[in-house]
Amino acid sequence: MYDCIIIGAGPAGLTSAIYTLRANKKVLIFESNVVGGQIVNTMDIENYPSTPHVTGYDFSNSLYKQVQDLGGEFKFEKVLSIENTNTKKVTTSNGTYEAKTIIIATGLENRMLNLPNIDSYYGKGVSICAVCDGGFFRGKDVAVVGGGNSALEDALYLSNICNKVYLIHRRNEFRADAKTVELVKLKPNVEFILDANVTSINGENVVESIEVMDKAGNVKPLNISCLFIAIGKVPNTEFLNGIVTTNSEGFIDANESCTTNLEGIFVAGDIRNKEVRQLVTATSDGAIAASEAIKYLNNHA
Repeated sequence: MYDCIIIGAGPAGLTSAIYTLRANKKVLIFESNVVGGQIVNTMDIENYPSTPHVTGYDFSNSLYKQVQDLGGEFKFEKVLSIENTNTKKVTTSNGTYEAKTIIIATGLENRMLNLPNIDSYYGKGVSICAVCDGGFFRGKDVAVVGGGNSALEDALYLSNICNKVYLIHRRNEFRADAKTVELVKLKPNVEFILDANVTSINGENVVESIEVMDKAGNVKPLNISCLFIAIGKVPNTEFLNGIVTTNSEGFIDANESCTTNLEGIFVAGDIRNKEVRQLVTATSDGAIAASEAIKYLNNHA
């Protein structure tokens, strides 16, 4: 029996672990992918207080080591469901675990392009991670689709290793930070293709080209070796099966105390229904959710 099970080892989940462990609670952290979550792919974090320049990998690794040093237990298993009984039950691909409280910090997953043949090209010239896969396309022509910070950061990273980078966005302005947009505009090998959508991916066994269509219906072929997709993210809440209240988009409803509609179940990070999703708000949520969980545990001892 654990005092707290934390689902997700991104910044929110790891911060929750630090706080609950320092309160002398027995903590288990589940992660189905990599420790650190989406922030691992960020080249340079410059807006986190007192740490103006650090890679996402280094930031996440530091948090991970901190949790390990405090005695946190990690299991790299995919959570399939949770149950709200007298004790909380978490079922994974490997078994069922019990805890007195749960903190949900599963974050977001990448949204995919809706193209009929896209699945056949994953790993063969379609990627959702420029930092992970960009090196395979060094010196080649590539494309990035998206208009937020992730897309602009991907284009910036790829511009340093690829011959040509097409940045495709369905609108004529970007949602990314103005500073990031300006940095990308300074790159001579980045070409902006705005008010356009990717309509097809072509190639016999690997990606050889794509087609983009503008609002007027004009189609333009682009010979590329890889298409990097960065068109936003969706909440990772399928495993909840409606056990906690979510909004129409799947984000968990919770106020600033990070408490859900169920006693003893808390939420932290980007998965929470809120306005601002940044690294600093994720760690803030983690601290608040853990504090509420500790209070609950102490009151139900």
